[in-house]
Amino acid sequence: MDENLLKPGKVGEIIEGKVIAKESGKLFLDLGPIGTGIIYGREFYEAKDKIKDLKIGDNLFAKIINLENDEGYIELSISRAGMELSLEALKQKKEKGEKIIVKIKGANKGGLLTEAMGIPAFLPVSQLLPEHYPRVEKGDTSKILRELQKFVGKTLEVKILDLSHKGEQIILSEKAKELDKVKEILKNYKVGDLVEGEITGITDFGAFFRFGTENLEGLIHISELDWKIIEDPTEIVKVGDVLQAKIIDISGDKVSLSLKALKKDPWQNIEKKYKKGDIVSGKVIKFNPFGAFVQLSPEIQGLCHISEFGTKAKMEKKLKIGKKYDFQILEIRPQEHRLSLKLVEV
Repeated sequence: MDENLLKPGKVGEIIEGKVIAKESGKLFLDLGPIGTGIIYGREFYEAKDKIKDLKIGDNLFAKIINLENDEGYIELSISRAGMELSLEALKQKKEKGEKIIVKIKGANKGGLLTEAMGIPAFLPVSQLLPEHYPRVEKGDTSKILRELQKFVGKTLEVKILDLSHKGEQIILSEKAKELDKVKEILKNYKVGDLVEGEITGITDFGAFFRFGTENLEGLIHISELDWKIIEDPTEIVKVGDVLQAKIIDISGDKVSLSLKALKKDPWQNIEKKYKKGDIVSGKVIKFNPFGAFVQLSPEIQGLCHISEFGTKAKMEKKLKIGKKYDFQILEIRPQEHRLSLKLVEV
């Protein structure tokens, strides 16, 4: 006789058994040479929907959770075995890059909630296809949630992006299924190309731009919309605007574009207007951890460094957003688009 058949099972092992009896709250399985298994209590309740359809003689997989209970049976779990088998199947699908279909069950501000083979899964907003991405101006989270809730009840085709070892979290991606196709198309483009397209969506961090006969979509970051500092992209573009943009980066399936690259650089020949040591008037437009941004002209901003004040609190006491002050130019670096300022104390 094969010695392996005589080896006792191990806790945590998944084995196959045959249904030999069903009682109220109990299910018995014939496990062959290692004995008889039982599913009862919490394990029976958690798997009751599956157990009710089982018939005497049916085979199923179960996980050993106790080698011998008080009555001499091997305690089993169907639900835990099902999860492990599902995880193994999902791992194989991830490795092969297979697509799966999921039904959206809920949404939160970060993405869509679903499940894959009975295991909870999450589809982040960042992993949606461009046409499904919530184009919400100013990043209003309540509006983003309303847009995402429109997917509840619908099915989406996705790939598995990440799978934790214990299966506590499955991360899905909708746009990953298009990755190879987009990468291939992007071989026809290069950094520096000028492309014509249309603004298809605006968010607080920039504008989405669709271009080419293949309807590719890239992002014009807020910092690439114009030379001047802007708080709201709608100051520069509107959805539906048809315009030309310059490709400044291609990374995998991501394309970054620029509008300001097509505009005259206001920092060229800036030394003709501003010189080190000059006293200039500027409006404080923004604070950040490094200091205060000061607007000298619509396109030219300088920085009054935090070190000029000592602390952020002292800086905010001396300067107010929207007010004009006199500053002295400490340094000008046209190539880096940097201009350092010092507040002229009254």
